[in-house]
Amino acid sequence: MYDLLMPFQFGFMQNAFWVVLLLAPPTAMLSCFLVLKGWSLMGDAVSHAVLPGVIIAYLLNIPLLIGAFCAGMTCALATGYLKDNSRVKQDTVMGVVFSGMFGFGMVLYTKVDTNVHLDHILFGNMLGVGAEDLWTAGLVGAFVTLTLAVKWKDLLLHAFDPAQARAIGLPVGVLHYGLLSILSLTIVATLKSVGLILAIGLLISPGAIAFLLTRQFLPMMLIAILTTLVAMFGGVYLSFWIDSSPAPTIILFLTGLFILAFSWRQMQNKRSDRIQAA
Repeated sequence: MYDLLMPFQFGFMQNAFWVVLLLAPPTAMLSCFLVLKGWSLMGDAVSHAVLPGVIIAYLLNIPLLIGAFCAGMTCALATGYLKDNSRVKQDTVMGVVFSGMFGFGMVLYTKVDTNVHLDHILFGNMLGVGAEDLWTAGLVGAFVTLTLAVKWKDLLLHAFDPAQARAIGLPVGVLHYGLLSILSLTIVATLKSVGLILAIGLLISPGAIAFLLTRQFLPMMLIAILTTLVAMFGGVYLSFWIDSSPAPTIILFLTGLFILAFSWRQMQNKRSDRIQAA
């Protein structure tokens, strides 16, 4: 039993488990809206576009989180403007915007003499999380979770039928850009722990897994939260024993759970087909 509890004896592992507990609910709940709204690529775009904001914030000697949030919102707003004022489809616009901003960030990084480790920005450093990072994750996570919990009905209608949402008097613009702001904030909260590239896994996989298992939204959010907690706790715990980085291990856990959920759904579909055929 002592050996099984060994990871919990170290301070850096305790901080990793705490940040998992703080980040799982907001990322899981947000992933449900992104999956239903078809904004998976938007999450990818914003997460990659944060890099130049981080570098510029370092140059200006301001908190990196401020630069990351501003860059994420710039990407989201630029994508919306280009989509509304051109014939190019949204997924194409997002690909152009996020790749351009990510490339700009890489150029800045190579030209700036900085001691900020690029691999920590891209892939996170969950074992290096400190008290300040826990406070950031906790405050942002609590705000995002509370906002989604209070406004989930409005956001759900906006995701499925924006025209109906506008017809009944909902502030569609506020909901649209509010969701983008929440997306940027969540990516900022995950910046230190899982990094820019792997954040997309936390923002998409839980919602996709839950969508395969249920067709009701509230159970979908609960399943997504539970799935994220299992994957993140399991990933951090396993990484201690196999000497791997926690963030990629968590993403592998989520991928494995997605495969299991997909297999279960396929079996359920075949079973339904046999019952109907009989």
